[in-house]
Parts: sequence; structure tokens; C-alpha cells
Amino acid sequence: MASGLPANPLKKINLVRIAHVYYKHKNIDEAKRFAEDFGFAQTAEVGKKTYFRGYGTEPFVLCLEASKEDEFGGAAFVVESMEDLMQAAKTLPNECKATDIYDLADAPGGGKCVTFYDPVDGFPFHLVYGQTPVEARDVDFPIVRFNFPNEKNRGANEFQRFKKRPAPVHKLGHFGVCVTDFATCYDFYTKYFNFFPSELVHNDEGVNKTVFFRLNRGNDLVDHHCFFFFEGPKMHVHHSSFETHDFDTQVLGHDWLRHQGYKNCWGVGRHVMGSQIFDYWFDPSGFILEHYVDGDLLDMNEPTHNTKAAPDNLHVWGPEVPATFLQ
Repeated sequence: MASGLPANPLKKINLVRIAHVYYKHKNIDEAKRFAEDFGFAQTAEVGKKTYFRGYGTEPFVLCLEASKEDEFGGAAFVVESMEDLMQAAKTLPNECKATDIYDLADAPGGGKCVTFYDPVDGFPFHLVYGQTPVEARDVDFPIVRFNFPNEKNRGANEFQRFKKRPAPVHKLGHFGVCVTDFATCYDFYTKYFNFFPSELVHNDEGVNKTVFFRLNRGNDLVDHHCFFFFEGPKMHVHHSSFETHDFDTQVLGHDWLRHQGYKNCWGVGRHVMGSQIFDYWFDPSGFILEHYVDGDLLDMNEPTHNTKAAPDNLHVWGPEVPATFLQ
């Protein structure tokens, strides 16, 4: 390793989990207010950047930056080792413009980072290692016991009582983008990283145009998808999705956002691919953020599912798919 090169430059870069995401906003005050109403907790403010955490152990899950333009700043994944970080810096294709390893000096949790740029559409993608986790927050969820027709789980004179508030965010679950060349992007991300397709969606001609990637972590359970993309005429971020506690928490959050005057994008409903209950909202800059609960967990015993694109494949219940949702 004295040369500064990874021991095996042909080995895939091993990702462990998705960690956080960055957005830039012209109206940072409105963006920060939305973040708090969405259920994030501010944890640090450094220069133009404001960091927000969930109630899990990630030091932050969202960074908002004051900017002259509204812009997606990319998502970050934790890599397995320092060697993986070094491999990203040294062996990704030249068109990725990968940085050297640098310190996350001012970010909560610290750590090291490499940033590269998607080789087709140029959006940033971050890889991190060595962040210090934080202690999980107690956000005082009520203990919910359901009474079913033939199974009663609450005792006599016990009640279900909830507090009106934002839906506390647990973690970043996934993000997705529209890309201009599906095949090239698919080849790149499966060649250099341990992404594995949970779902491939094809058009009438049988050509794949959408992928939902999970991480290949062997027998470890991982989320059904942590990264997805679909092909379209212009690159843009589609949404970032954040897990909350349960269905009551999610719908309480839906009502909170509605009463604050924010614009709902789509939801509440339940997806087919991934199974999660979804609720999509527009932030004040027009970016889409999702609350989700009850997503599927998979290991590498589950093969790729191949599906033809159709509106009924997106959800099993809930409002109709908005006409602009897949644009």
C-alpha cells in the first residue's frame, strides 16, 4: 500500500449504507423551516451549511446550504473501509472527476470523504468513512397496541392517544434521479460498486428503463432499495426518502405539513415495489421529500424482479399517480 493504490483495483467499492443528502437553496430560511416541520432536528450550523439529524445514530442525514440557485448536492454512502475510499479516489474513470480523500472537518461526526461526479449527467455522489455515530434520540413514541377483530391487544380501559406534531425522521432511506442514459449509468454503478438490482422495470419493447438498487451485503438484511434511477430527457433529482416510525406517526406528520400550508405531491399510499407506505411532499424550492414506513428488507437470497412499466405497478392503494410524478 506504500504506493497509495488500493491492494486490488479490480475489487468493487463496498458500500455499507446510505448516510445523508445535500440540497442547496436560494431561500434558506424557508428550507430550514420546512425541514423542521418535516421532522428533522437541527444539529449544527457552519457558514452557509445547516445540518439536520434524525433520531437514529447518523450524525446528520440532511445538509441544507444557502446558495444563489436551488440545486441538488448529491447523496453520501458509507464505505466499508479506508481502502474502499482510496479505491474510489484512484480508480474511478477520469470522467468521474473523483477528488482526493478530504476531511469532513466542519460536518457533525467528522470523517473522511471522496466526491465524484456521475459519468453521464455529472451530479455529485459522496463516499464517506470514519464518521462518529451519535447517541439515538428518544422522541417519545407512544406504545401502540392494535385491537383486531379476533385479537385484542389492549387491556381494559387502555386508550390510544397521540400528540399532534411533525413526523420525526429516523434515517435517510433512499434517493432517486432521472438520468439521460440508463444503460451507461447501470453499467457504471454495477461495475464499480456493490449495487444489486432488486427491481428492473422495462418498457413495451422489453428495454430496461428503471432500476431500484439495494446493496449486496450477503446475508445481511438491507432495504429493498437505497438508490434508484430512470431514464428521461433531462437529468434531475426525483426525491429523497426518509424513514419515520409507524403509520400513525406518518399520518400525523402528513396532517402537520398540510396545516402548515405545504404542498402535497402524492400520498398517503402503499407502494408495490418495496412495499413501503409513502407520503411525498414538495419543499418550498420544489424538491420532493418522502416520509416512508414499513419497507421490505432483503438479503442476497432474493433474485432480481423484472416488471413491465405500468401505473398499477407503483402503488396498491392511495391516490392516483400524479401526471407529473415520473417526469
